[in-house]
Amino acid sequence: MKDRLEELIRAKAGEQGWQIVTLEVMPDHVHLFVETHPKNSPSYVAGQFKGFTSHHLRAEFPRLRFQPPTLWSRSYFVATAGAVPAETIQRCIDTQDERPSKGGGRA
Repeated sequence: MKDRLEELIRAKAGEQGWQIVTLEVMPDHVHLFVETHPKNSPSYVAGQFKGFTSHHLRAEFPRLRFQPPTLWSRSYFVATAGAVPAETIQRCIDTQDERPSKGGGRA
């Protein structure tokens, strides 16, 4: 399912004309560094990814239909990369699985 989630995220980005810089799917959350159009608000971008992936994953994996009312939590974290080099952000995401987890929860 991890590969399918990555595929769906990339498909949605392509559909919207957004560029994925780095993507890491973890067991309980996703790290996504994406370049979007300035006119797209962070809440719109997060909503597009969450809605699109939820719709397709629930259709393809019947067991997910019986999860809580939503596949994703309502929360997300957004930060701009203006003050930090893009390479630093990308390195942080790329090495995420090498660091110990600091808790659980859904993405």
